[in-house]
Amino acid sequence: MAADVTRQGVSAIDTPSNTIRFILDGERYELANVDPTRTVLQFLREDLGRKGTKEGCAEGDCGACTVVLLELNAEGDDVTLRPVNSCIQFLPTLDGKELLTVESLAREDGLHPVQQAMVDHHGSQCGFCTPGFVMSLFTLYKTNPKPTRREIDDALAGNLCRCTGYRPIVAAAEAMYDAETDTDWLRQPAAQDGRFKPPAVRVDALRDLQREASLQFAAAGRSFFAPLTADELAGLFANHPEATLLAGGTDIGLWVTKQHRELETVIYTGRVAELNESRVTASHIEIGAAVTLADAMEVIVANYPGLYELFWRFASPPIRNAGTLGGNIANGSPIGDSMPALMVLGSSLVLRRGRSRREVSLDDFYLDYQVKDLRAAEFVETVRIPVLSDDVIVGSHKLSKRFDQDISAVCNAYRLELDGETVTAFRMACGGMAATVRRAHNCEAAVTGKPWNEETIDAACKAFARDFEPISDMRASAGYRLRAAQNLLRRFYLESRGELEESVYAYGRS
Repeated sequence: MAADVTRQGVSAIDTPSNTIRFILDGERYELANVDPTRTVLQFLREDLGRKGTKEGCAEGDCGACTVVLLELNAEGDDVTLRPVNSCIQFLPTLDGKELLTVESLAREDGLHPVQQAMVDHHGSQCGFCTPGFVMSLFTLYKTNPKPTRREIDDALAGNLCRCTGYRPIVAAAEAMYDAETDTDWLRQPAAQDGRFKPPAVRVDALRDLQREASLQFAAAGRSFFAPLTADELAGLFANHPEATLLAGGTDIGLWVTKQHRELETVIYTGRVAELNESRVTASHIEIGAAVTLADAMEVIVANYPGLYELFWRFASPPIRNAGTLGGNIANGSPIGDSMPALMVLGSSLVLRRGRSRREVSLDDFYLDYQVKDLRAAEFVETVRIPVLSDDVIVGSHKLSKRFDQDISAVCNAYRLELDGETVTAFRMACGGMAATVRRAHNCEAAVTGKPWNEETIDAACKAFARDFEPISDMRASAGYRLRAAQNLLRRFYLESRGELEESVYAYGRS
């Protein structure tokens, strides 16, 4: 079902709360009669005829559909610029934002410096994936004036190329800053401080899109709600307990594109002010459930540097820019990468239903495969992570077939406290080893109170075998999973003692 489209100048007057409004190429679009589960990709290709953005996997994995979103921060005085996967981004989530596609970059007088660099360095053969690469590189061009090779690789982690090879694309990334630029803000590279600075008129245009009332409409036999406050969200969910709560759409998008589910009522959490806030107190890191993984990882890693590798390898930038920490937890996947680390830290969840709240330990949240301690019309409001002392050692390891943008076969997390050489407290949690993410209680008991040495680790690995009975599937056999998890524990032991001269992940820190 195509949307009814109206184009206006960016100074257009306010619109009713039943239309979606956003900016594309300097024009303000207003959409009515929008199927709430229509994707941005479908809108671009089918409604607007903008065929540069491609559909490859339709699940946010290949990056051929990458577009860039501009969004005001909470204070309304700055703009973020982030690539996302348009194939799983529902069209109503564009409300209040600016959209850039590959067609937005070129001008009549020539290609954008990113596009020209791709041409000059032979970064394209069949060309199908090229627009997605260009949009990911454009974001890097606008936000990082001197990227390292690792930062280039990370920017491209969500884009797959099947014929060109990555060397010429990386060469284009390194050369794209060399072109002469003009006054067009799209063509200006990042400032030396790496800050993205759009012209004031663009900021003002985004401010004009912001709502004082929630967005709600019905179309194609479906309803969509985008509340602005947690109270409003709680009330809507109480009145519509059958509704699907939509956050980043990185999993729910696949319900539609792959499983062809019909979502009759959708409540979007992305505009709820309280759910988009984070704060650090003396005792806790408190992260709203709708905070993106990209933003959540900054505050978590700032407090726990040992989790750098976990979040750096968590999917890809387009997924981290859309997916949320609360969504990853509430999804309840046994291979959700954030949960093992949050478990060993002793995290808890603030759950809300109507006006009532309760706090549940993450250890107790998962009851069985895809079964969670969530009551009807109850939702995750806040993730609370304890702030531990600096002498606590926290780490995590992920094992997957692909280094970037891949689902874990095994994901371990550890928390170690020592008094001299004696272990005073030890926690270990694992994903991919059972129907839910779980703590390794037998392993923990074998370590606590013992000297932190190889003999203790040997005993811990034997005890670990009693904690899990992993399955065999397409990612790994049961035996491989068990041996790999034990060996990763041994690696953590060696890393904690400084006995590994060079980590396999050291490349990512350069």
